[in-house]
Amino acid sequence: MDFINDLMTYGFLQKALVTSVMVGIICGVIGSFIVLRGMSLMGDAISHAVLPGVAISYLLGINYFYGAVVVGILTAFGIGAISQNSRIKTDAAIGIVFSSAFAIGIILITKAQSATDLTQILFGNVLHVRTSDMWITMGVGAVVLLAVILFYKELLISSFDETMASVYGLNTRFIHYSIMVLLTLVTVASLQTVGVILVVSMLITPASTAYLLTDRLSIMIVLASIFGAIAAVAGIYFSYVHDLPSGPVIALATTAIFLIALFFSPKRGLLWPMLSKKKEVTV
Repeated sequence: MDFINDLMTYGFLQKALVTSVMVGIICGVIGSFIVLRGMSLMGDAISHAVLPGVAISYLLGINYFYGAVVVGILTAFGIGAISQNSRIKTDAAIGIVFSSAFAIGIILITKAQSATDLTQILFGNVLHVRTSDMWITMGVGAVVLLAVILFYKELLISSFDETMASVYGLNTRFIHYSIMVLLTLVTVASLQTVGVILVVSMLITPASTAYLLTDRLSIMIVLASIFGAIAAVAGIYFSYVHDLPSGPVIALATTAIFLIALFFSPKRGLLWPMLSKKKEVTV
């Protein structure tokens, strides 16, 4: 009840809740495509590689969103350029680019003497969300949801079978990089909530949880969004009540939901074979 009363009273808590829920929803949507395409490592790479953009934004005195988006998009295209124009495979290209970018970002932020800001960006602090951050997140959410709704069929076909998508005349490379741009936008919008290090938990874990429960992409997207939103609300509650950083708490909330699905998911849960054997013995 105290949390609800504070939520009704304090504007910063309301902004934190709205921003976190939107982050949970859009991470669930994009995360579903990332999981299906086997691009989890790419999500991790972009989340780390945007740090130089954050640092440059701080040095220039502008909102970190703009610098992070530019660097994130350059990172995605850079990884693609290296893997497509050399003998280096995609996973190696990802490791080279994101580790270098992450190191540069830490050095730049250290030089800027923004240790507090560095901690917030690395681990997240949604209770410090500004009004501008909330509106940027809402804007990113609108763009992502609109893009998925308008191009759902193209995304569906290319995610399950790129060869068939090419036969239908779809530009699979363009679709791939479009998803990378959306992934970058979602990643940057999530930084204030869960931080650079843990944003991958919001992208991958809710979508993986939904993947255990359904074979239909549309249902998977809806479930992943719901799980992401629930984890965000739970994370806000526990981080506020117990004075904990929001990023780790939200990440653990996504993990808790995943473990419940892993063990108790109908037909796919780890406990399902045991229950089936008991029924057979009883019969």
